[in-house]
Amino acid sequence: MSEWLSGLTDIENLSAGAVYVVLFTLVFVESGLLVGFFLPGDSVLFTAGLLAAEPGTGLSLPVLAGGVFVAAVAGDAVGYWSGRRLGRPWLLRRAGRAARHVERAERFYERHGWWAVVVARFIPWVRTFTPIVAGIGRMSYPRFLSANLVGAAVWGSGLVVLGYVGHSVPAVKWAAYVVAGVAILASFVVPLVGWARRRRDRPADAATGERHAP
Repeated sequence: MSEWLSGLTDIENLSAGAVYVVLFTLVFVESGLLVGFFLPGDSVLFTAGLLAAEPGTGLSLPVLAGGVFVAAVAGDAVGYWSGRRLGRPWLLRRAGRAARHVERAERFYERHGWWAVVVARFIPWVRTFTPIVAGIGRMSYPRFLSANLVGAAVWGSGLVVLGYVGHSVPAVKWAAYVVAGVAILASFVVPLVGWARRRRDRPADAATGERHAP
């Protein structure tokens, strides 16, 4: 598995055709299939944009941006209809140890609704589950589709274009690295903070239960 993931992130050593296949497959899997919640989508999209700006790679920016957009929309659509047809028990069984991320996605969706589908694209561990949760929650499909299209354009195509621009504008490249680093750090810090709060509140809840016990 580690060698396979290394190959995904090391796309500069692939041919143009292989880059297209790997990138579009990765985006589709990460967007709509539960097995893709651990994939490094952000960094690979940005790297693909950088490669497209390199002379002689044979990569086309329009093909990259357009293909990523289609793959992202299709992936979220699969996730939505899976959740709508199969329900929450199926999701929790398939998520296994990642069930805590399902709960995070549910809270995120309940709080932000339409915007959750858009913003979740930028949050590792959450973007895979949010479209499924939207389907389970019976979000109207036209409303979901509009959020899906916006999120795919801003996140998927946007990161590819950002990488392409960053090749010739170093300030953009470093700003993107900073944003990506903050997002990755937040994906680890937020669950730790939540865990610490639950652990802190547990003794208080237990004490309250003992005081009210007959």
